[in-house]
Amino acid sequence: MRTTMTLALLLTAPLALAEDDERVPPVTDPVVKKECGSCHMAFPPQFLPRRSWQKLVEGLASHFGEDASLTDAQRAAVLEYHLANAADAPGAGRAAAKFASSIPAGETPLRITEVPRWVREHRKIKPERWKSAAVKSKLNCAACHPQAEAGLFGD
Repeated sequence: MRTTMTLALLLTAPLALAEDDERVPPVTDPVVKKECGSCHMAFPPQFLPRRSWQKLVEGLASHFGEDASLTDAQRAAVLEYHLANAADAPGAGRAAAKFASSIPAGETPLRITEVPRWVREHRKIKPERWKSAAVKSKLNCAACHPQAEAGLFGD
C-alpha cells in the first residue's frame, strides 16, 4: 500500500510543480481586497516590481483618471502589502521572478498589461477579443482565467 501511495505522489508531483509555476498567491489582505477590489480585481502584487507599486500607491488621487484616494492608514497597509509581495520581493516565487526579470531595470511600469511578460503571454489574443462583451477589457482577468482570484492564470 505504501509503495502505491509513494508512486502516486511521485507521478503527480510534476503536475503540482507545473501548476505552482503558473500560480501566484491570491491577495489575502482584507484592506487590499476591499479597496482595490471595489473597482477591479485586486491584482496580485507579484505582477509588478516594488518601484511600480510605490508609484501607483503614491498616485492614488489620480489613479488612471479616477480618484482612488485612501486614508493614511489604508494607504500604508496597501503599500506595505504590495511591497512585501511584489515581483522583486525576496521569496516572491518563480512566476513573480519571470515578471520581474522581463522588466528592464530603468523602467517603472504602472500597468500590468504593459509588462513584457504579460504582453508575451497574451500576444496571440486578437485585439477585438479585449473589447468583446464577455471580456470588456484587459483588466478582466477572470473572463479568460476563471481561477484568477485564486492565483491561477494558466490556460
